[in-house]
Order: sequence, then structure tokens, then C-alpha cells
Amino acid sequence: MKSFKYTILMVSVLIFSSCNTETKEDTAENMSQGESGSRVSQQPNPLKDAYFGNLHIHTSWSFDGFTNGSVTQPDDAYRWAQGEAIPGGGGGGDLQIKVPLDWYAVSDHAEWMGMFNMMADTTTAIGKLDFAKRVTSDDQAVAFQAFADFLYDFSTGGELSKEPLFSDPTIMKSVWKEIVASADKFYQPGEFTTFPAFEWSSNPNTRNLHRVVVFQDSENIPEMAFSSQDSEKPEDLWAWMEVSRANGATLLAIPHNGNASDGLMFSMVDSEGNPLTKEYSETRMRNEPLYEISQIKGSSDTHPDLSPNDEFADFELWDYTLAATADRPTNRKGSYLRKALLDGIKSENEGKGNPFKYGIIGDSDSHNAAAAVEEDNYTGKFAIENDPEHRLNGVPGMADKNNLQLREFGSGGLAGVWAEENTRESIFAAMMRKETFGTSGTRLKVRFFGSFSYEEELINKEDWLTDAYATGVPMGSDLQGSGDSPTFIIHAIKEADGANLDRVQIIKGWVDESGNAQEKIFNVALSDGRVPDAQGNVPPVGNTVDLATAKYENSIGDTEFLTTWTDPEFDPSQNAFYYVRVLEIPTPRWSTYDAVRTGLPLRQDVPSTIQERAWSSPIWYKPN
Repeated sequence: MKSFKYTILMVSVLIFSSCNTETKEDTAENMSQGESGSRVSQQPNPLKDAYFGNLHIHTSWSFDGFTNGSVTQPDDAYRWAQGEAIPGGGGGGDLQIKVPLDWYAVSDHAEWMGMFNMMADTTTAIGKLDFAKRVTSDDQAVAFQAFADFLYDFSTGGELSKEPLFSDPTIMKSVWKEIVASADKFYQPGEFTTFPAFEWSSNPNTRNLHRVVVFQDSENIPEMAFSSQDSEKPEDLWAWMEVSRANGATLLAIPHNGNASDGLMFSMVDSEGNPLTKEYSETRMRNEPLYEISQIKGSSDTHPDLSPNDEFADFELWDYTLAATADRPTNRKGSYLRKALLDGIKSENEGKGNPFKYGIIGDSDSHNAAAAVEEDNYTGKFAIENDPEHRLNGVPGMADKNNLQLREFGSGGLAGVWAEENTRESIFAAMMRKETFGTSGTRLKVRFFGSFSYEEELINKEDWLTDAYATGVPMGSDLQGSGDSPTFIIHAIKEADGANLDRVQIIKGWVDESGNAQEKIFNVALSDGRVPDAQGNVPPVGNTVDLATAKYENSIGDTEFLTTWTDPEFDPSQNAFYYVRVLEIPTPRWSTYDAVRTGLPLRQDVPSTIQERAWSSPIWYKPN
């Protein structure tokens, strides 16, 4: 039996608006808006539309989802994403999204997939185990202690790890088959897209190395999901993916929460401690083209320690490993994407390839079927949080330090893709070419193009988008060519019923002549006629939030930005990356909505307001 060290955050040894929503007509892209904010059309749009969804969703078929009170099934998740109410469990009410999503994927843990859920059925062999009686006990303390014993035994080779049912391939194959069938059942090409998926949950020493593995469809799909019981090494996951691909499957993996990896996610050595090679870089990028920059367990764009000159770096940071003891990570380097993008350029300069050439998405990591990305409709990561008083003041029986972790959870993010139509093939292709963006949960849209041929007047043309594609490259691409400096086009549109926009920034990274990584943030568009002062400082956009009512006004900010920007410090000899960050005006955080809803005092240990945001995938400049 391979050692399996997996400690879940909340279980183990624990015992327990009212606003103006008018936007400018988007004549350049000619979008007709449907319920989800995406274009509704009968024919594919060659200029592409934005579709929003989540790939990182768990149900009670994940062992930690079940243990933390989830009563949902994969079918429930797909119903929720389309706007239906589903049971929330945890003593709370039903869960229902206000604005349905375009696409969704259930990605339950491959480890013991569905087994804890099956323990509730005493007619099954696994449900008849003495351990099953403990884990399904009505006494929460008994159930949590049973799960703690389970994790300990699997980490140390104890008695529970020797139970053959826990590694029975018949059970694992049957559960995976049902998950795939559920995705196929709810797929409606052109209307609602689903993907078969699972999560590979490697967790060495409680350091997060998890990946969500997504299949385009169920054609030639493997009979079993690959789990960290098979191997805890990412290299072995990629090898399994390569075999699956050779057997006819179409798939990709998406790592997440480098912020909880304590430096392991973007390490410059492999799992055996060897320096990275060009072959390693190519294998990694072939199998995992995207990175999840924002989710319930925080954002992992950057950290103030890594980007001290970034005034917006301190955003929804969740600063823990996955240890139940609420351990703090000590290594920032290797944990955040922006530094990894810089390390990737340095690696490429050294002839080792770029192992971190990631496109960007946002996602959820809900363990209760519902992504809960709407700040004023947040229901927590686990079913035990499906009660606003528990989210604010703590789950009964849970340690204070773990309740703080619950309050520091964000509401989760969304993945945006620019695709020709809402189908598996089109959305998956967009993910593979990295024409994607991530948000912190808002549905603001962002486009990003680069070229050495663009003229500033291009965006004034009615068909600017056609020319942008024809004479440049979109986000997620390499930009090659020559000229004085590349010009970029940025188009950002606020969420239809959401907050106005504060600003658009371009974040540039490069490695200088001395081999030192450099980054710089450029404010390329500001709302309300603001301009930087002589030192480049920009006055804040303001704050209209009324904390007593959890309401804000769109009396500040802009509804849309369409602008060009030319790099004033361009060096044609240096590899560089550029990506866009768009900030909204301040709005209430979920914890503020909860406080007003319940009449409880505002928490002082979490922010009362936040500036939601979106991140584009990068464009990489490469010298000829």
C-alpha cells in the first residue's frame, strides 16, 4: 500500500443591491445577451463570445464533502448550475443560483470516490462495515473521529488501509462510470455544456498539489480515475494522461491553490529534487495549459511579499496549508502565479523551456454542488457552512482557528472562455489555446489582443474585432514580430447587473540583462476622468458601500473600457509576458451581506468590502 498523506481542512482530528445597472451597448461585438450574460445564437460566432462556468465542483461523492454534511449528488450540481433549487444540507435551506451558468463540471476527488456516500446505504458491502456505522453516526464527534482514524491509518499503513473494499476497483470503476454518465445526461449542445472530470488530490505533508482533470467528452475515456493512491507525483499523473490520450481520450489538467502549496506548486525542481529540464517543461505544458487563479480558498495571483509595489496584491488571501491544525505556509516563492510566470521566462532563457506558461481561469472548489460565486448569495464551501450565523460566528464544536479559515474563504471564482459556441468541442478548444480569463466571481468580460501592426485608431472602427484577430493575437498566445513596440487592445465590460469598473491594468514581467526577474504594473484606463499624478499615483475610485444595508451605488466607475496601450519601456531583445487585471469599484463582501441579513455585527477579522476583479491569460512576447 502506497503512503497516502491527506489531511482535510475542516475534518481530521477536529471535533468539532440596489444599484444602477445600465451599460453601454456593445456594438463592437454585437452581443445579444441571454440570462447568463452570454451570446444566444443559433450559428457559431467566428469572433467568439464569452461563456462562464466552473470545472472544480464537489458533491457528497467526495469523502470530505460527505463528511462535512453534503447531501448532493452529481445530478444536483448540474441542476443547480441551470438555475434549479437543490438541497443545501447542514441545517440550512435550499441552494439556488440567481443567474445560471453556461457550463459546469463535477470533479469529485478520485480518492475513495463515492465510497463514503455509499456507506450510508447499509445494503451495500461497504455500508455493512463497522467503520461505516461510525462515519455515518448521527453524533458528529463520532463521525469526525472515524474520519480522522481513516486518514491516519491510510498515512501509516494501519488496519483501515488494509480493508480491500477501500481499494476495490469494481467500486471505483462503477462510481466513475456514473459520474461520466451524469455529465453526458445534462449536456445540451448550444445551451448548457458539461464535462466529465475528477480531482487528483496529491497532498504531500499537507502541501497542496491538486489538479482537476477534465475530459472533452466521454469518448475513449479511461475506466478509472487516477488518484494520488496510485501516485502522489504530478509526473505520474501526466504519464497517465499521455497514455489516456494515446488511447483516444481528449483531456487536460488544471492545478489550483498554489497559495496552499508552501512553494511546491511552482518549484524549480521535480518530484525527485532534480532541476527542471526542457522535456519536463514540454510535458507539463502539454498536459496542464491552464491555472486556477482564484477560488474559495483564496486568490493566487501574487502576494504582497512578492509584489510589494502592487497596491492591490492583498486580495482575498487564504494563507494556510491544508493541515487541520491551520498551519501557515512559509514559502511564498513557488506558491503564486505571477512569480511562476517570471520563473518560466527565466527557465526559457536558460534553454530549459517554460514550465509555467499558463493560461488563466477562476473556479470554485465548492464541496456542496453549488459554486456559490455570487457574493450576495454565498452559501459556503461545505454544507456545514450553509447557515449565515455559522459562517460568521463559527460552526459549533469547531476550533476558533478553523472558524477563522471559514470566514477567510472567498466566494469563489468563475472561468470565462472566448468560444465560437457553447459546446464541448468549442469550449475545450478555447481552454487548450488559453483564450480564457478568470474572475473572482463577477461576470465582467475582458478581451486582450497584441500586435506590432495595430494602430490606435483601430478601436474606432465598427469591425475592429475582426481586424484585431486578423492582424494580431488574442490572450494566451505568443506575440512575435518586430517594431518599435507592440500595441495591445483591451476591452472590458462590466457585469450586466453588477458593479461599475474602477480601472484596467497591464501587468508586465521580464528578466533583465543581469538575470533578475522584474515586474511592473501600468494603469492603462481609469474611470471618472482620473489621471495619475507626477509620481504615477492614482487617486482611489471611492467607495459607495453602505455597511448598514450592504448596498452600493454605481454613481462612480465606468461601465466599459475599450482602449489601446503601447509599452513605453519595450526592449525587443527580452522575453516578456503581459496580462490584464480589471478592477471593479468596491462592493460588499459576502460576510457583510451575511451580517446585514442576520442582524449580527460586522466581523472585524475580515474585510467588509472588496474590489472584485478579472485576470486575462497572458500574451508572451518572444524575440524573433
